[in-house]
Amino acid sequence: MSALTAPRTYVALAAFQAADAVACAIPVAPITQALDTLEVPQRIRWVLPAAKAASAIGLLAGRRFPGLARLTTALLTVYFVLAVGAHIRVRDKAVNMIPAATFLLTYAAMTVKGPRT
Repeated sequence: MSALTAPRTYVALAAFQAADAVACAIPVAPITQALDTLEVPQRIRWVLPAAKAASAIGLLAGRRFPGLARLTTALLTVYFVLAVGAHIRVRDKAVNMIPAATFLLTYAAMTVKGPRT
């Protein structure tokens, strides 16, 4: 049994995604600053809280609908590929890329393994 397949992991990551959705919707100053650094246009920033809230729901659905949970982790993998790419595109400091790269690796591994059923 792996921590990546455990229901608690899905619940914890869903809680994180939900909190991040709220922080993006407010928006919290550090998130605004990061999005400014990454040159994310204002006109598309509304998508972030919606996508993060949807991902929280998809992760929570893991126990009942493992296929939806796996689709959610796959889409989060794509999201974090784009996030890492945005950091690289603007030549951001490597240290600022660490959270996105960590989530990229985590969600990619979760996609491969799938939730414990």
